[in-house]
Amino acid sequence: MRRALLVWLTLAVVAVAAFAFALGIGSIRLGPLEVIHALTSPSDGAAGEILMKLRLPRALAAFAAGGLLAFAGALMQVLLRNPLADPYVLGLSGGAAVGALGAMLAWLGSLFVNFGAAVGAFAAIVLVFALAQRDLTRQQLFGSIDASPRLLLTGVIIATGWTAIIILILTLAPETKLRGMLFWMMGDLNGAGSWIPALLTLAACLAVIYPAARDLNVLLRGEALARALGVRVAPLRRMVYLIASIATALAVTTAGTIGFVGLLVPHALRLALGNDQRVLLPASALAGGVLLLAADTAARSVLAPVQLPVGVVTALIGVPAFMFLLMRSPKKT
Repeated sequence: MRRALLVWLTLAVVAVAAFAFALGIGSIRLGPLEVIHALTSPSDGAAGEILMKLRLPRALAAFAAGGLLAFAGALMQVLLRNPLADPYVLGLSGGAAVGALGAMLAWLGSLFVNFGAAVGAFAAIVLVFALAQRDLTRQQLFGSIDASPRLLLTGVIIATGWTAIIILILTLAPETKLRGMLFWMMGDLNGAGSWIPALLTLAACLAVIYPAARDLNVLLRGEALARALGVRVAPLRRMVYLIASIATALAVTTAGTIGFVGLLVPHALRLALGNDQRVLLPASALAGGVLLLAADTAARSVLAPVQLPVGVVTALIGVPAFMFLLMRSPKKT
């Protein structure tokens, strides 16, 4: 437990540093003392208004969305027993994109775009879960059925269907809407202010799943061993799927579809810390938040005043980083 606390404390310190850097960078640069003064006296000058209305909500939204994606990625890799699984593997991002792009096509406001993304993501959750329910039930009754392949195949098929609808929407969209649609699909935190639901969801999901971390460790050793040791495999799988799906849905609703965070962060931490979910799940949430916060800071400052889609930055970071990690040997647990 001491090792886990040390890891979490280190990541928390890095997160504080990332927040300080993000709050100080922008068209008006603020030093550390100016940031502290603006936070403690937000009504005192223009710096406080910029910080409280623009930079701080965006930074919190980035941290919450990144934490949700990395946390969901860690759960998906346990659920499917595949280190290359990510939060979008079961088609949730496609459902969210259809809902959001449909709202944009209908010329609805940003509130309806977020609502459409949430509805689409939860529609994908229900659809995949309903189609895979038979194997999950058989697994619970007979104990010899591995539901992972069915769940994965169902998600891939559903994702392909969502992709076809997305292409149809983009084809029908007027040119004036295409740029906004593409930015949303690549991840866009510009104007993001709905950080409270995302941050509360991240805390709630961690609180719900953490007591089952020991069972998740056993499940990774194999379903037969897990059942022999008294783990209720099918209900545990349902809970993991639902929590990971809810986390992904809130992340996509907050920031659009952002790749590599949910794949890269759990994989890197697993290589560095081992595969103990008691350490890995909270560490993934913290490290994912730090990564997306740093990527968003780079996206809005590297080519300022031009703002890049944050998904482009995470991909540019993620591709070489993941290629490097694939050449490393995993740490034994």
